[in-house]
Amino acid sequence: MEIPAPDFDLEKTLDSGQVFHWEKVGQGFVGMIGDLPVCIEQRGEVLCAKVASGSSRSLERDAQDAHATISSYFALDHPLADICASFPNDPVMNEARDFCGGLRIVRQPKWECLATFICSSMKQVAHIRQISLRLRHRFGNRRKVGDHVAHTFPLAQRLASATENDLRKCALGYRAKNLIASARLVSSGKADLEAWSALPVADLREKLRALPGVGMKVANCVMLFAYERLRAFPIDVWIERVLKQQYFPRKKKITELRLREFSETYFGEHGGYAQQYLFHHARIASRRSRMAKNSSDGGGAPLRRRIRLLRPEGGPSPYLARIGESKPRAGARVGSGKRMGRSVRLSAPQG
Repeated sequence: MEIPAPDFDLEKTLDSGQVFHWEKVGQGFVGMIGDLPVCIEQRGEVLCAKVASGSSRSLERDAQDAHATISSYFALDHPLADICASFPNDPVMNEARDFCGGLRIVRQPKWECLATFICSSMKQVAHIRQISLRLRHRFGNRRKVGDHVAHTFPLAQRLASATENDLRKCALGYRAKNLIASARLVSSGKADLEAWSALPVADLREKLRALPGVGMKVANCVMLFAYERLRAFPIDVWIERVLKQQYFPRKKKITELRLREFSETYFGEHGGYAQQYLFHHARIASRRSRMAKNSSDGGGAPLRRRIRLLRPEGGPSPYLARIGESKPRAGARVGSGKRMGRSVRLSAPQG
Protein backbone atom coordinates (compact mmCIF):
# COMPACT_ATOMS: atom_id res chain seq x y z
CA MET A 1 0.00 0.00 0.00
CA GLU A 2 1.02 3.63 -0.46
CA ILE A 3 0.56 6.14 2.36
CA PRO A 4 0.98 9.90 1.82
CA ALA A 5 3.65 11.16 4.23
CA PRO A 6 4.51 14.84 3.61
CA ASP A 7 7.00 16.49 5.96
CA PHE A 8 8.23 13.13 7.23
CA ASP A 9 11.61 11.41 7.34
CA LEU A 10 11.35 7.70 8.05
CA GLU A 11 15.06 7.04 8.58
CA LYS A 12 15.59 9.96 10.96
CA THR A 13 12.53 8.99 12.95
CA LEU A 14 13.60 5.37 13.37
CA ASP A 15 17.23 6.29 14.11
CA SER A 16 16.48 8.95 16.72
CA GLY A 17 16.49 6.83 19.88
CA GLN A 18 12.73 6.41 20.27
CA VAL A 19 12.34 2.83 19.05
CA PHE A 20 15.03 0.20 18.84
CA HIS A 21 13.84 -2.88 16.97
CA TRP A 22 13.44 -1.72 13.35
CA GLU A 23 16.01 -3.33 11.06
CA LYS A 24 17.37 -1.79 7.90
CA VAL A 25 16.68 -3.97 4.86
CA GLY A 26 17.72 -2.61 1.47
CA GLN A 27 16.20 0.84 1.08
CA GLY A 28 13.58 0.25 3.77
CA PHE A 29 12.94 -1.12 7.24
CA VAL A 30 11.29 -4.19 8.73
CA GLY A 31 9.68 -4.14 12.15
CA MET A 32 6.55 -4.52 14.24
CA ILE A 33 3.80 -2.06 15.06
CA GLY A 34 2.20 -3.87 17.98
CA ASP A 35 1.44 -7.29 16.49
CA LEU A 36 1.46 -6.05 12.89
CA PRO A 37 4.61 -6.97 10.91
CA VAL A 38 5.54 -4.19 8.50
CA CYS A 39 8.05 -3.81 5.69
CA ILE A 40 8.22 -0.11 4.83
CA GLU A 41 10.17 2.15 2.50
CA GLN A 42 10.00 5.87 1.87
CA ARG A 43 9.90 7.22 -1.68
CA GLY A 44 9.73 10.97 -1.58
CA GLU A 45 6.56 11.96 0.26
CA VAL A 46 5.05 8.49 0.09
CA LEU A 47 5.48 5.47 2.36
CA CYS A 48 5.35 2.16 0.51
CA ALA A 49 4.34 -0.50 3.03
CA LYS A 50 3.82 -4.23 2.91
CA VAL A 51 2.02 -6.04 5.73
CA ALA A 52 0.95 -9.60 6.41
CA SER A 53 -2.71 -10.23 5.66
CA GLY A 54 -4.96 -11.64 8.37
CA SER A 55 -6.81 -14.84 7.51
CA SER A 56 -10.15 -14.01 9.12
CA ARG A 57 -10.84 -10.67 7.46
CA SER A 58 -11.06 -9.31 3.93
CA LEU A 59 -7.97 -7.92 2.25
CA GLU A 60 -9.71 -4.57 1.88
CA ARG A 61 -10.42 -4.34 5.60
CA ASP A 62 -6.87 -5.45 6.40
CA ALA A 63 -5.49 -2.70 4.18
CA GLN A 64 -7.69 -0.06 5.79
CA ASP A 65 -6.68 -1.13 9.28
CA ALA A 66 -2.98 -1.32 8.38
CA HIS A 67 -3.11 2.09 6.70
CA ALA A 68 -4.60 3.65 9.84
CA THR A 69 -2.19 1.79 12.14
CA ILE A 70 0.91 2.89 10.23
CA SER A 71 -0.28 6.49 9.90
CA SER A 72 -1.04 6.69 13.60
CA TYR A 73 2.21 5.00 14.67
CA PHE A 74 4.34 7.49 12.75
CA ALA A 75 2.13 10.40 13.90
CA LEU A 76 1.52 11.59 10.36
CA ASP A 77 -1.35 13.68 11.72
CA HIS A 78 0.93 15.83 13.90
CA PRO A 79 1.09 19.43 12.52
CA LEU A 80 4.87 19.26 12.31
CA ALA A 81 5.39 22.71 10.77
CA ASP A 82 3.42 24.34 13.60
CA ILE A 83 5.23 22.26 16.20
CA CYS A 84 8.65 23.31 14.88
CA ALA A 85 7.52 26.93 14.67
CA SER A 86 6.75 26.81 18.40
CA PHE A 87 10.39 26.03 19.29
CA PRO A 88 12.48 28.77 20.95
CA ASN A 89 14.22 31.00 18.43
CA ASP A 90 17.84 30.49 19.40
CA PRO A 91 20.88 29.30 17.38
CA VAL A 92 21.13 25.90 19.09
CA MET A 93 17.47 25.04 18.64
CA ASN A 94 17.36 26.42 15.10
CA GLU A 95 20.31 24.28 14.02
CA ALA A 96 18.75 21.15 15.53
CA ARG A 97 15.40 21.92 13.90
CA ASP A 98 16.96 22.38 10.47
CA PHE A 99 19.01 19.19 10.84
CA CYS A 100 16.08 17.05 11.99
CA GLY A 101 13.48 18.08 9.43
CA GLY A 102 10.75 15.45 9.10
CA LEU A 103 11.52 13.68 12.39
CA ARG A 104 8.29 12.79 14.23
CA ILE A 105 7.50 11.45 17.69
CA VAL A 106 6.30 7.86 17.29
CA ARG A 107 3.16 6.64 19.09
CA GLN A 108 4.36 3.45 20.76
CA PRO A 109 2.40 0.65 22.47
CA LYS A 110 2.46 1.45 26.18
CA TRP A 111 3.85 -1.77 27.63
CA GLU A 112 6.46 -2.12 24.90
CA CYS A 113 7.63 1.46 25.46
CA LEU A 114 7.71 1.14 29.26
CA ALA A 115 9.59 -2.16 29.21
CA THR A 116 12.11 -0.97 26.63
CA PHE A 117 12.99 2.15 28.56
CA ILE A 118 13.28 0.22 31.83
CA CYS A 119 15.97 -1.73 29.95
CA SER A 120 17.61 1.51 28.75
CA SER A 121 19.04 2.61 32.09
CA MET A 122 22.75 3.46 31.72
CA LYS A 123 22.79 2.04 28.19
CA GLN A 124 23.64 3.52 24.82
CA VAL A 125 21.26 3.29 21.86
CA ALA A 126 23.15 0.38 20.27
CA HIS A 127 23.01 -1.60 23.53
CA ILE A 128 19.28 -0.91 24.01
CA ARG A 129 18.70 -2.14 20.48
CA GLN A 130 20.53 -5.40 21.23
CA ILE A 131 18.45 -5.96 24.37
CA SER A 132 15.18 -5.21 22.57
CA LEU A 133 15.93 -7.63 19.75
CA ARG A 134 17.03 -10.39 22.15
CA LEU A 135 13.84 -10.05 24.19
CA ARG A 136 11.78 -10.26 21.02
CA HIS A 137 13.61 -13.28 19.67
CA ARG A 138 13.58 -15.15 22.98
CA PHE A 139 10.11 -14.31 24.32
CA GLY A 140 8.14 -12.80 21.44
CA ASN A 141 6.23 -14.38 18.57
CA ARG A 142 7.63 -14.81 15.09
CA ARG A 143 5.83 -12.97 12.30
CA LYS A 144 6.54 -13.03 8.58
CA VAL A 145 5.94 -10.26 6.06
CA GLY A 146 6.96 -11.04 2.49
CA ASP A 147 10.42 -12.58 2.60
CA HIS A 148 11.23 -11.00 5.96
CA VAL A 149 10.73 -12.02 9.58
CA ALA A 150 10.03 -9.84 12.61
CA HIS A 151 9.18 -10.64 16.22
CA THR A 152 6.56 -9.14 18.50
CA PHE A 153 7.57 -7.57 21.79
CA PRO A 154 6.75 -10.05 24.58
CA LEU A 155 3.57 -9.40 26.53
CA ALA A 156 3.82 -8.43 30.19
CA GLN A 157 2.34 -11.81 31.13
CA ARG A 158 5.14 -13.60 29.29
CA LEU A 159 7.91 -11.66 31.01
CA ALA A 160 6.16 -11.87 34.38
CA SER A 161 6.54 -15.66 34.24
CA ALA A 162 10.21 -15.53 33.23
CA THR A 163 13.07 -15.87 35.69
CA GLU A 164 15.66 -13.22 36.35
CA ASN A 165 18.28 -15.55 34.90
CA ASP A 166 16.23 -15.88 31.71
CA LEU A 167 16.27 -12.11 31.24
CA ARG A 168 19.93 -11.78 32.12
CA LYS A 169 20.64 -13.93 29.09
CA CYS A 170 19.25 -11.02 27.07
CA ALA A 171 22.01 -8.75 28.46
CA LEU A 172 19.75 -6.92 30.92
CA GLY A 173 22.02 -7.28 33.94
CA TYR A 174 20.51 -5.72 37.08
CA ARG A 175 17.63 -4.36 34.96
CA ALA A 176 16.16 -7.88 34.75
CA LYS A 177 14.81 -7.68 38.30
CA ASN A 178 13.07 -4.36 37.64
CA LEU A 179 11.59 -5.55 34.35
CA ILE A 180 10.10 -8.69 35.91
CA ALA A 181 8.69 -6.73 38.85
CA SER A 182 7.04 -4.17 36.54
CA ALA A 183 5.76 -6.93 34.24
CA ARG A 184 4.06 -8.61 37.19
CA LEU A 185 2.36 -5.36 38.23
CA VAL A 186 1.12 -4.76 34.69
CA SER A 187 -0.01 -8.34 34.06
CA SER A 188 -1.88 -8.46 37.37
CA GLY A 189 -3.73 -5.25 36.59
CA LYS A 190 -2.29 -3.37 39.56
CA ALA A 191 -0.62 -1.09 37.04
CA ASP A 192 -3.30 -0.39 34.41
CA LEU A 193 -1.30 1.34 31.69
CA GLU A 194 -4.29 1.91 29.43
CA ALA A 195 -6.42 3.47 32.17
CA TRP A 196 -3.58 5.83 33.06
CA SER A 197 -4.11 7.59 29.72
CA ALA A 198 -6.84 9.68 31.34
CA LEU A 199 -4.62 10.93 34.17
CA PRO A 200 -3.29 14.51 34.39
CA VAL A 201 0.43 14.92 33.69
CA ALA A 202 1.55 15.06 37.32
CA ASP A 203 -0.50 12.02 38.33
CA LEU A 204 0.67 10.00 35.31
CA ARG A 205 4.30 10.78 36.08
CA GLU A 206 3.78 9.77 39.72
CA LYS A 207 2.19 6.45 38.72
CA LEU A 208 5.03 5.66 36.32
CA ARG A 209 7.74 6.58 38.79
CA ALA A 210 6.25 4.20 41.34
CA LEU A 211 7.08 1.27 39.04
CA PRO A 212 10.36 -0.63 39.60
CA GLY A 213 13.17 0.70 37.42
CA VAL A 214 11.38 3.93 36.47
CA GLY A 215 13.01 7.21 37.42
CA MET A 216 12.33 10.72 36.16
CA LYS A 217 14.02 10.25 32.79
CA VAL A 218 12.31 6.93 31.98
CA ALA A 219 8.94 8.28 33.15
CA ASN A 220 9.26 11.27 30.82
CA CYS A 221 10.29 9.02 27.92
CA VAL A 222 7.21 6.85 28.41
CA MET A 223 4.97 9.91 28.78
CA LEU A 224 6.34 11.33 25.54
CA PHE A 225 6.54 8.22 23.36
CA ALA A 226 3.59 6.16 24.67
CA TYR A 227 1.14 8.69 26.13
CA GLU A 228 1.71 11.53 23.66
CA ARG A 229 2.39 14.08 26.39
CA LEU A 230 4.37 16.26 24.01
CA ARG A 231 5.56 18.65 26.70
CA ALA A 232 7.47 15.90 28.54
CA PHE A 233 11.21 16.59 28.32
CA PRO A 234 13.45 13.57 29.15
CA ILE A 235 16.92 14.58 30.30
CA ASP A 236 19.62 12.00 29.67
CA VAL A 237 23.39 12.39 29.38
CA TRP A 238 23.18 13.87 25.86
CA ILE A 239 20.52 16.43 26.72
CA GLU A 240 22.17 17.35 30.02
CA ARG A 241 25.38 18.07 28.12
CA VAL A 242 23.57 20.18 25.52
CA LEU A 243 21.71 22.20 28.15
CA LYS A 244 24.80 22.84 30.25
CA GLN A 245 27.13 23.69 27.38
CA GLN A 246 24.73 25.67 25.21
CA TYR A 247 22.29 27.29 27.63
CA PHE A 248 24.34 27.58 30.81
CA PRO A 249 27.93 27.92 29.55
CA ARG A 250 29.06 30.19 32.40
CA LYS A 251 27.62 28.06 35.18
CA LYS A 252 30.15 25.65 36.65
CA LYS A 253 27.53 23.83 38.68
CA ILE A 254 23.87 23.51 37.87
CA THR A 255 21.46 21.14 39.56
CA GLU A 256 19.25 18.57 37.89
CA LEU A 257 16.22 20.35 39.34
CA ARG A 258 17.28 23.63 37.71
CA LEU A 259 17.66 21.91 34.34
CA ARG A 260 14.20 20.37 34.65
CA GLU A 261 12.60 23.68 35.61
CA PHE A 262 14.32 25.42 32.70
CA SER A 263 13.40 22.79 30.11
CA GLU A 264 9.75 22.59 31.20
CA THR A 265 9.24 26.32 30.70
CA TYR A 266 11.73 27.38 28.01
CA PHE A 267 10.83 24.80 25.34
CA GLY A 268 7.08 25.19 25.67
CA GLU A 269 4.15 22.92 24.95
CA HIS A 270 6.08 20.84 22.40
CA GLY A 271 9.18 20.46 24.54
CA GLY A 272 9.28 16.72 23.85
CA TYR A 273 9.76 17.37 20.15
CA ALA A 274 12.43 19.99 20.93
CA GLN A 275 14.20 17.48 23.17
CA GLN A 276 14.15 14.80 20.48
CA TYR A 277 15.57 17.20 17.90
CA LEU A 278 18.34 18.32 20.27
CA PHE A 279 19.10 14.71 21.19
CA HIS A 280 19.27 13.40 17.63
CA HIS A 281 21.31 16.35 16.39
CA ALA A 282 23.84 16.06 19.23
CA ARG A 283 24.23 12.29 18.86
CA ILE A 284 24.69 12.35 15.08
CA ALA A 285 27.08 15.32 15.28
CA SER A 286 29.17 13.42 17.82
CA ARG A 287 29.15 10.30 15.65
CA ARG A 288 30.34 12.26 12.62
CA SER A 289 33.02 13.99 14.67
CA ARG A 290 34.40 10.64 15.82
CA MET A 291 34.37 9.28 12.27
CA ALA A 292 36.17 12.35 10.97
CA LYS A 293 38.80 12.10 13.70
CA ASN A 294 39.38 8.41 13.06
CA SER A 295 39.68 9.09 9.34
CA SER A 296 42.23 11.86 9.83
CA ASP A 297 44.51 10.18 12.39
CA GLY A 298 44.10 6.52 11.52
CA GLY A 299 41.86 5.73 14.47
CA GLY A 300 43.82 7.32 17.28
CA ALA A 301 46.33 9.97 18.26
CA PRO A 302 49.47 9.85 16.05
CA LEU A 303 51.82 8.68 18.80
CA ARG A 304 49.38 6.37 20.56
CA ARG A 305 49.79 2.64 20.04
CA ARG A 306 46.53 0.96 19.09
CA ILE A 307 45.54 -2.15 21.01
CA ARG A 308 42.88 -4.75 20.63
CA LEU A 309 41.27 -7.24 22.99
CA LEU A 310 41.66 -10.86 21.97
CA ARG A 311 39.52 -13.42 23.78
CA PRO A 312 40.85 -16.94 23.20
CA GLU A 313 38.28 -19.70 22.98
CA GLY A 314 37.45 -20.93 26.46
CA GLY A 315 39.42 -18.20 28.19
CA PRO A 316 37.64 -16.03 30.78
CA SER A 317 39.91 -13.01 30.38
CA PRO A 318 40.96 -11.14 27.24
CA TYR A 319 44.56 -10.90 26.16
CA LEU A 320 45.86 -7.53 25.22
CA ALA A 321 47.93 -7.35 22.08
CA ARG A 322 49.18 -4.60 19.83
CA ILE A 323 47.67 -4.70 16.38
CA GLY A 324 49.99 -6.35 13.91
CA GLU A 325 51.84 -8.33 16.58
CA SER A 326 51.40 -11.92 17.63
CA LYS A 327 49.34 -12.98 20.64
CA PRO A 328 51.17 -12.96 23.96
CA ARG A 329 52.86 -16.17 24.95
CA ALA A 330 51.17 -18.59 27.32
CA GLY A 331 51.45 -17.45 30.90
CA ALA A 332 51.92 -13.79 30.03
CA ARG A 333 50.28 -11.36 32.45
CA VAL A 334 47.01 -9.87 31.28
CA GLY A 335 46.27 -6.20 31.87
CA SER A 336 49.87 -5.05 32.23
CA GLY A 337 52.98 -4.91 30.14
CA LYS A 338 56.60 -3.77 30.07
CA ARG A 339 58.01 -1.22 27.69
CA MET A 340 61.48 0.26 28.07
CA GLY A 341 61.61 -0.79 31.70
CA ARG A 342 58.39 1.03 32.67
CA SER A 343 55.19 -0.62 33.80
CA VAL A 344 52.20 0.20 31.63
CA ARG A 345 48.64 -0.51 32.75
CA LEU A 346 46.18 -1.17 29.95
CA SER A 347 42.44 -0.89 30.42
CA ALA A 348 39.48 -1.16 28.12
CA PRO A 349 36.87 1.63 28.14
CA GLN A 350 33.66 0.87 30.00
CA GLY A 351 31.11 -0.83 27.78
